[in-house]
Amino acid sequence: MNAPNDNAVRKGLRGWWLSPLRLGMQRLIHPWAYRHLRVFGVTHIAAGTVAVGIGAFILSYSAYGWAALFLVLGALNLACGYWYLTVARSASART
Repeated sequence: MNAPNDNAVRKGLRGWWLSPLRLGMQRLIHPWAYRHLRVFGVTHIAAGTVAVGIGAFILSYSAYGWAALFLVLGALNLACGYWYLTVARSASART
């Protein structure tokens, strides 16, 4: 009556983290974000664009330390968003 479900996700943190099967560097992506890659990719790109704009604005006031912080955060967000969209594009091509 209560047959074990072979398709169930393994219990524990490790099982939850690996719940959608991912390979290599894709394991660095949070599982919930992996299920919604396009949304998170576009969000990262939008946040990166805003951070770069703020960094450029602060740079005009010669606050180089704060400008560098926002420019680095913007560059990291843009790179992460691009990576998420690349993974989403390659995942949809396989299915």
